[in-house]
Amino acid sequence: MRIRETFDILNQAGEMLFIPYITAGYPSLEESINIFRMLCEYGADIIEIGVPFSDPIADGPTIQYSSQIALQNGVTLKKLMGRLRDVKIDKPLILMSYLNPLLAYGKENLYRDMKEIGLSGIIVPDMPAEESDEWLSLSKAYDIDIIFLVAPTSSDERIRFIAERSCGFIYCVSITGTTGMRDELPGGLLRFIRKIKKLTDVPVAVGFGISTPEQILTLKGEIDGVIVGSRIIEAIRRGENLKEIVAKLKSTTRR
Repeated sequence: MRIRETFDILNQAGEMLFIPYITAGYPSLEESINIFRMLCEYGADIIEIGVPFSDPIADGPTIQYSSQIALQNGVTLKKLMGRLRDVKIDKPLILMSYLNPLLAYGKENLYRDMKEIGLSGIIVPDMPAEESDEWLSLSKAYDIDIIFLVAPTSSDERIRFIAERSCGFIYCVSITGTTGMRDELPGGLLRFIRKIKKLTDVPVAVGFGISTPEQILTLKGEIDGVIVGSRIIEAIRRGENLKEIVAKLKSTTRR
């Protein structure tokens, strides 16, 4: 199923999408593959797969830690793509990677392999939308969504520009900072979301700092999807009951 189709079906039913993030290779490559499957079984509507990178500038300590462990495990984009060829998951999978590993892999090779594997989209947090023409052309040619980020500092003009280029959905960054669990949502988040929704009809999902059912409830009726990363990684790190956590977070997105 396509990303936009998934949003349309669930949003029409009054349901926000639950999009968990997991770093490929954490705690190990095989364990992360098993976690992908478990996430789907217990409530993920889309899965965001992080490619480990040595300098993840948009990520806070929790995801940086998982990326470091994955790199120590020898996980690379090439190794991940090779492993994903044998993985059959019936939910859209989005690759999240910084630019350097993608350039090393080769843009054409990347899109060809993503298409063969069945990946549905890609997020590149350190690629400016203004410099994405070639990536956008490849995304259209291979029918793979490219998803851009908007931050609270984005102007109306920039939000419109990003909306024109984003396929699938727009990634709304809730804060001006890095990823990580937070006790409260930023005070101006709802106002920012409403501004984006007035400027585009592309679905919007919020990430960075979303970690509790209470925070998701606050966003009900305002947003199309929620992205949860650090909470998932931290649960794995602490040995918590991840199935229970995922099921509870997903249940909060429903009516």
